[in-house]
Amino acid sequence: MTKLHTLQILSPEDQFARRVTARLSEGAADLPHDISERLRIARMQALAHRKAVVMRTATVVASQGGTASLTFGNDSPSWWNRFASALPLVALVAGLLTIYVVQDDNRADELAEVDSALLSDDLPTAAYTDPGFVEFLKSNRDNNQ
Repeated sequence: MTKLHTLQILSPEDQFARRVTARLSEGAADLPHDISERLRIARMQALAHRKAVVMRTATVVASQGGTASLTFGNDSPSWWNRFASALPLVALVAGLLTIYVVQDDNRADELAEVDSALLSDDLPTAAYTDPGFVEFLKSNRDNNQ
């Protein structure tokens, strides 16, 4: 049976840690037995603590047939996870509907103001067909405010 060799690409932090470990290991041979035992126990405790932290914060990538999905520690999604993933879509639709209603109300208010200005003023009928008349009413309304 042949062994497969894997190529590991180390980050700069990992490379530095390996260099420091090698340097410390060189000097550990000259230490007395009781100090080396205390260092060995401290190293084992540090590794156990690191593994516990990594296990606690890691998420799970579960393989489902030909796809992979990111889950947060459980294999079957609950109704709460489904609700939480649909919530941004609901917020987007609600925001778009709100924008539509506000713009529609603004447009209706503008038309009502133009109509009320037309009906309350004594003008000849030719003024109503003038394309610049609506702009005149809008600018006149802006000046009054």
